[in-house]
Amino acid sequence: MKVSVYTVGQINHYIRGMFSQDILLSSVYVRGEVSNCKYHTSGHIFFSLKDAQGTITCIMFAGNRRGLDFRMADGDKVIVGGSIEVYERDGRYQLYAKKIYREGAGELYERYARLKKELEEMGMFDARYKKPIPKYARRVGVVTALTGAAIRDIQNITRRRNPYTQLILYPALVQGEGAKESIVRGIEVLDKAGVDVIIVGRGGGSIEDLWAFNEEIVARAIFDCETPVISAVGHETDTTIADLVADLRAPTPSAAAELAVFDYAAFREQLSLCERRLRKGPETKINTMRMRLSLRKAKLEAKKPAAAVREKRQTLIDLEDRMSEALAGKILLARAEAEKDGRLLKERMNRVLYRDKLRLHGMIERMKGLNPMDRLSQGFSFVETKDGKAFTHIKDTVPGDLLTIFVSDGKVLAETREVIGNG
Repeated sequence: MKVSVYTVGQINHYIRGMFSQDILLSSVYVRGEVSNCKYHTSGHIFFSLKDAQGTITCIMFAGNRRGLDFRMADGDKVIVGGSIEVYERDGRYQLYAKKIYREGAGELYERYARLKKELEEMGMFDARYKKPIPKYARRVGVVTALTGAAIRDIQNITRRRNPYTQLILYPALVQGEGAKESIVRGIEVLDKAGVDVIIVGRGGGSIEDLWAFNEEIVARAIFDCETPVISAVGHETDTTIADLVADLRAPTPSAAAELAVFDYAAFREQLSLCERRLRKGPETKINTMRMRLSLRKAKLEAKKPAAAVREKRQTLIDLEDRMSEALAGKILLARAEAEKDGRLLKERMNRVLYRDKLRLHGMIERMKGLNPMDRLSQGFSFVETKDGKAFTHIKDTVPGDLLTIFVSDGKVLAETREVIGNG
């Protein structure tokens, strides 16, 4: 009986091939406790995952560390995503890590991956549904927190690029309980308000902090919005479901403002360039006519025979007179056209300046109308429920509830005695 004999390398190579053909092992997530964790000077991370049933050796190469937002230490509970392969030289298998999450974040990532795949299959990320961002937006809606770096960055960029652009903020919760509903409400309100473009976003944070922008109801609100939406969630390395559904993704809130607000100074420079071109046209035409006249005179001088000078003198005088009259007529015509173009340009500039003044006056009046203190000083008041919410309907209170009434010079505490509807 003949027996086949193999080398160690052949056996290891064969086993490695078996592992590489196993679909399960090519992309797997493993939960466990970190042990023997070592950060090598090359940037690679060597560690083991263990639980009550066993241990597996792991390695994360330096090129895959970009998405690791914490420093691992022995005892950490993590979920590691990657592939299990055989290291032929040592004849052992190990987990080659591509992504590492703290155990809670890993579960969120799995939810993120499932929703992303579902919405992608539905076509919600398809470029054909992306609406163009208007080039000259005058009213920009913003859905973000009332306080924080995001709204400050957007305000600063807007003031620098175009102080005439109107920002309309919907102060939304951007993380925690109720955040997804608040963001959806902000998108719906601004969509009905008739703004030109909507910026939806917040500053950076962990996957848990950004999770409201990975919710399906937020994605659908962005997709169904009639107004173009720019998503600006987190930093450049953060990618949420909202980023994928939006009509345009900005890496940061500041970049979103750059994309949404046109540069007013550049716009005025374009107008000035048009003015210069209109003024230069008539001057160029006059200079061209003068050059042609000089060429014609030179040709006449070259063709005059010396013996025929006296005989042709009168003819030349008549010809020069006609040319002078023709040139004078053309110059007058060119001047008239230049004056007409100048008047048209001046009228156009006056219209632009008048329109800008009206727009600025309207913005100022709108801002005055939005000042709550003006309303309070006119006899209006603002009422809050005991929960600190705006009191707008009779269903917001019952007899016995305490209400706070704000007037121009203070507030009044009141108790609901009876609720009476309009009907």
